Amino acid sequence: MKRSVSIALAVVSVFVVLLFIGLMLDTSTAPELDPYPDTTREEAIPDGAIKMTPETDLYPPLLHLDLWYDPVPLEGPINTAGAEDSAFITHDGRSLLFFFTPDPDVPPEEQLLDEVTGIWCSTWNDTAWSEPVRIWLQEPGKLALDGAPFVLGTTMWFASAREGYTGVNLFTADHTGTWTDWAYAGDLLNKEYQAGEMHIGRNGTEMYFHSDRSGGEGQYDIWVTRFINGTWTEPLNLEAVNSPENEGWPFLSWNSTELWFTRTYLGSPSIWRSVRTDGVWGEPVLVMSSFAAEPTLDDEGNLYFIHHYVVDGNIVEADVYVAYRK
Repeated sequence: MKRSVSIALAVVSVFVVLLFIGLMLDTSTAPELDPYPDTTREEAIPDGAIKMTPETDLYPPLLHLDLWYDPVPLEGPINTAGAEDSAFITHDGRSLLFFFTPDPDVPPEEQLLDEVTGIWCSTWNDTAWSEPVRIWLQEPGKLALDGAPFVLGTTMWFASAREGYTGVNLFTADHTGTWTDWAYAGDLLNKEYQAGEMHIGRNGTEMYFHSDRSGGEGQYDIWVTRFINGTWTEPLNLEAVNSPENEGWPFLSWNSTELWFTRTYLGSPSIWRSVRTDGVWGEPVLVMSSFAAEPTLDDEGNLYFIHHYVVDGNIVEADVYVAYRK
């Protein structure tokens, strides 16, 4: 079990792998890519890949609060025999963005070349989730590994390993009918603050992110920076929720009173919630355990998250799960 736990923690987000490699993409030997190829997710999944189900799940997610129904895989065409990861639901519950890669065993430097790994989006049409479509955030034919999407208004923040940049950095893009004008989020956040996956409150003035920057409790901690006078202030360690374990992948509720995050618990990822009362974050409470990670919620309080399937000590698949609010 220890082996499977270590693997699961390593892929809570695919971008953790590259974050510390300091990868500078070398395009001199890269094959020419088909700009905006038509490869489907199903076509890219390896032959013989078996779709995991709750019936074959050795470590199903465990709900610890009686405020939600038991978690289930999200219905519709979103989950496949590949890996769906780093999901984000818009507050109205009508758009779900997520990272997809067809084979979690393939290293990130090869995912860069498969022409299907990246950010995808499905929309709710009042009856069902639509077939996901790829969101392109790089010029045609150029290398990029994009994921960890977050959307506020018409702006998307995302993590990316791409040509001309070392390691993984935060970028932004604007929606004007399609996603355009992608841009580097700047050295202040990426280099000085070392911001990892993040979430910004609805008023745009609070950014919560995870980092292993110095001054924390140990491993990943959650930090907060505030946008004041046109700049992001020096981050503060969120001591109320951090511990010597890993804490990260934060999500702030639409009313900014609940902070959700992932923490290592009994050796695997789990989901926790802290409630803010009179401006003070309370003691975190365990909500979901057993390979449950990266919470994201809609306005109705439905809890979406990523569940990793582990077999013989290996991550074989990841799906988007949901626990509907009672």
